[in-house]
Amino acid sequence: MITIDLPVIWAFIIAFAVFVYVVMDGFDLGLGILFPLFPKKADRDVIMNSVAPVWDGNETWLVLGGGGLMAAFPLAYAVLMPALYTPMIVMLLGLVFRGVAFEFRWRTRSERNKWDLAFAGGSLLATLAQGIALGAILQGVRVTERHYAGGWWDWLTPFSILTGISLVIGYTLLGATWLVMKTDGELRARAYHLSWLLLVAMLCAIGIVSIATPFLSVQYTQRWFGWPNIILTALVPIAVAAVSALLTRSLANKDDYKPFFLTLALFALSYAGLGISMYPYIVPQTITIWQAASPHNTQLFMLGGVAILIPLILGYTAWAYWVFRGKVRAGQGYH
Repeated sequence: MITIDLPVIWAFIIAFAVFVYVVMDGFDLGLGILFPLFPKKADRDVIMNSVAPVWDGNETWLVLGGGGLMAAFPLAYAVLMPALYTPMIVMLLGLVFRGVAFEFRWRTRSERNKWDLAFAGGSLLATLAQGIALGAILQGVRVTERHYAGGWWDWLTPFSILTGISLVIGYTLLGATWLVMKTDGELRARAYHLSWLLLVAMLCAIGIVSIATPFLSVQYTQRWFGWPNIILTALVPIAVAAVSALLTRSLANKDDYKPFFLTLALFALSYAGLGISMYPYIVPQTITIWQAASPHNTQLFMLGGVAILIPLILGYTAWAYWVFRGKVRAGQGYH
């Protein structure tokens, strides 16, 4: 008789939803962070028009990931949320400012600079908060008798700040390569130049975080460097080096599409490294996915809904990106 390990399946679904959110909303937030580097009104209009048709749909995956965590792993949700209240609130406020600025800057022309600032500032705050939350989870939270036992500021550490800055760099590289793919002329040339600088910064960030992570826990060290695990885990840095070489070559050749998709590959490899470090824990070193799981019947019931919902979201998303494919030029676009 074949048994289905529902907690593992749900862990994969939530990890997939979060990853799709990161790569799809990541370039959107990266564009906001890059906004101050493009002071011309025409360039800023093109930047916003390049993502205006799809940006709000990207956050569907954030809702799916957060809602799925609460329903499928309620214990993990109950432990992690009190530990991350501050960065989560900051992230949501940043997303609100970013979302409002998307629409208001087109209608209130006399105050456009203020909304441009809200767009850039909200994007930076949201990204930094997401990176800090990731670092706080990875370094572990204090748990006593199935409850969060830490303080209000436990999330704020040098490592969480490092992961926050690293995510800012990564999202900004995604945004720059998105502009390479979606724009032309002087704007595209500027995006190419920024992509070179940001690629170097991202590789440095990946290296520093990768070196620092094993020092957080003996379990991380054993997972990455213990025998025979190292035979498989060594494939991740090798793949990162290979993708980085391809990305460097694509930038040198001034390709349109390859830089963006190779940057997504770097994110995928980094995300795989995160999964290698954490599995099978959903609250690192404290609570496994089986310990945090909701009842079997609950997970099975939700799985039926998700089996319908995810293909629908993927299909609509693919269709939307296909409809609004191609270059965006000044005077043309969604608005």
